[in-house]
Amino acid sequence: MLAITNIRKRFGAHMANDGITLSIDSGRIFGLLGPNGAGKTTLIRMITNIIMPDEGEILLDGQPMASLQQHKIGYLPEERGLYKKLTVAEQLTYFGQLKGLDAREALRRGSAWLHRMDAAGWESRKVQELSKGMQQKVQFIATILHEPSLLILDEPFSGLDPVNADTLISVIKELKERGTSIILSTHQMDQVERLCDDIALINAGRVVLSGNVSDVRARYRSNRIYIEYTGDHALVSDVPGTSVVHATQGRIELTLNEATATRDVLTYVHDRVDVIKFEVSSPTLHDIFVRTVTGATTTTPSMQ
Repeated sequence: MLAITNIRKRFGAHMANDGITLSIDSGRIFGLLGPNGAGKTTLIRMITNIIMPDEGEILLDGQPMASLQQHKIGYLPEERGLYKKLTVAEQLTYFGQLKGLDAREALRRGSAWLHRMDAAGWESRKVQELSKGMQQKVQFIATILHEPSLLILDEPFSGLDPVNADTLISVIKELKERGTSIILSTHQMDQVERLCDDIALINAGRVVLSGNVSDVRARYRSNRIYIEYTGDHALVSDVPGTSVVHATQGRIELTLNEATATRDVLTYVHDRVDVIKFEVSSPTLHDIFVRTVTGATTTTPSMQ
């Protein structure tokens, strides 16, 4: 649905994007991740045709990005931009008309979405009277009024309490089910875990990690194992190829040396005690993000 090929963008001596290639399919949520200054915002601005790449190509539905293509995009930027002295109804009508809707249809859709997002009756309230979280809801609704086929969300959960964050998550999933392609740029890895089908991690202007979320996690192994057992603690206190992190009678936590296979630990322990629980901790996207960006080796690509 969106094809980004060998995109480069330089600002003076700074290479913001350096040969980025990505593809985003219809009806999927794509996490665009990276530390501050990695080049995510520059890439988003090129996708939305705000700035042009120096090299490379961006195709939306097989067509080069142009003003007509922009009407297929909904963009919620990290920097919010509402007109504070307008009412919510005026705000939604204005943004709807910018995307080709007539005033009546924009207001109809806006009122329906306000009701869907637990904000019914806000139409006559001025934006400046709303809390930051309430304003965030209004801007999100303005972003989706024209039913874009590509929705780009930059830190959409900023300012939302847990209840409203869950409401927004529900709506994002609903839009995905309708076939909307969604790019989610956020530093909240727990939301990426909950929502994203695919991810790309950008660092220093380059893609350093990408793929289906499950596949990415499978490429990394955790080096920590939790074991619950019955039997003599002395028999499992010195498992070859491991180090003890914490141990009590009936429970032990181990870290694996790099060359140690999980199955060898299981075999060793199983031959000596009755194993009740044997658990390899799954690496979180937070762990993978940090270790990929910093070059730490605690979590390493699986070679098994």
